[in-house]
Amino acid sequence: MQWYALRWKIEVFHKILKSGCLAEQVRLRTAPRLINLLTVFCILSWRIFWLTMTNRIAPEADPDGVFTNLELRVLDRLVNNNSTVHRGRRKLSHYLIKLARLGGYRARNGDPPPGN
Repeated sequence: MQWYALRWKIEVFHKILKSGCLAEQVRLRTAPRLINLLTVFCILSWRIFWLTMTNRIAPEADPDGVFTNLELRVLDRLVNNNSTVHRGRRKLSHYLIKLARLGGYRARNGDPPPGN
């Protein structure tokens, strides 16, 4: 039962891998190259899934728990604050929105929180 309860999370991970990373569209000529790329895609997919779940559980958490100092500085430089982002103490949700905006999330007032 415990393994079956994890089924949905596994499905979401594979959706990120297939739809987000477009893993099925990769056309590499050798197996080692494909293995290396899929390894990177798996790490990336896991990180996206983990960030999304962490934000759902604790959006008010300190971003230092999931992002490195360098990652936070890069997000601050790449993505300007907008009116929908709360001013003051930075939260995990603040930086997840910045990360999602790099992928096309608009962060408008009526928009739901970013997903995978």
